[in-house]
Amino acid sequence: MLLVLAVGPVLAQNTEMPEKGFCAHRGAMATHPENTIPAILEAIRVGAQMIELDVQFSRDTAMVLMHDATVDRTTNGSGAVAELTLSELRSLDAGSWKDSRFSGTRIPVLEEVLDLMPRNIWLNIHLRGGQSLGSSVARLLEEKGRTHQAFLAVQEQSRLGARKASASILICNMERLSGGEDYVTTTIGMEANFIQLRGAIRNEFKDYTADLHRKGIKVNYFGTDEPEAFRTLFELGVDFPLVNDIAAAMEQAEKFGIRRIKPIY
Repeated sequence: MLLVLAVGPVLAQNTEMPEKGFCAHRGAMATHPENTIPAILEAIRVGAQMIELDVQFSRDTAMVLMHDATVDRTTNGSGAVAELTLSELRSLDAGSWKDSRFSGTRIPVLEEVLDLMPRNIWLNIHLRGGQSLGSSVARLLEEKGRTHQAFLAVQEQSRLGARKASASILICNMERLSGGEDYVTTTIGMEANFIQLRGAIRNEFKDYTADLHRKGIKVNYFGTDEPEAFRTLFELGVDFPLVNDIAAAMEQAEKFGIRRIKPIY
C-alpha cells in the first residue's frame, strides 16, 4: 500500500512508507551515542522503520540534535544548549561518554542528518522549542523534500509555528493532557497524523487505536524493549513502539510480520 501523505517531489510521492514496525529512540541509543550520526546510521543499518530525533536551537539558531537542555550528560562540555553557539557545540566530543570508539563524534545539525537519510524510513522529529523552532524545522523539511516521511512531535506552540510555515507538515500531538481518552480525542480533533501513547500498557489502548486508525492516525508508544510487551502492543493496535535497543528489537521483528527496511535513497 502506498502512503501519499504530502505533496513533494515525484520520488517522494511514490515512496512506500512502513505501515508498522519499530522506532529507534534517539537512534541506536543502547549501543551508540544518542542523537548522533553513528547512532542514526546504525538504526538504518539494522533496518529500523522509524527513527526518533530531538531538535533544539543553539544560541545562534542552528537546529542541533540534542535531547537534554544542557550538554553535560552527553558531551565532554557543560552549559545550556541555548547559550552555546554552533561553533562551540561542534567543538565538543559527543561520543566518548558512550564508548571510546566513538571519540570525536560531533553534535550534528538537522540538515546534515536529513541529507544522509533514506526516503523510506519515518523520521520522528521531537521539537524542543516553541513557534520559531516549529517554523524553521517545517521550512527545512519542505526545502529538503522530506514532508512525505518526516513528522514533528510537538506541543502546542511548536505545532502552531510548524502549521504556519507548512500546511502539509505531518504532526504528532505531544500535548498529552491526562494521557487517556481526552488525549486521543484532542489528537483526532486537531487532525494530527500521529499520536504517542505511553505509560502502563492498558486494554483501553485497543479502543483508542481503533478510533485513531479510523481517522488515519498512526499510533506510537513510548517506550519498552521487552519482546512480550511488543506482542501485546501490536495486538492492541499500536503501530510503532519506541525502543532504545533497536538492534535487539529488529531481531524480534519477523515474529510480528515486520520486515527490515531496505533503504531507498
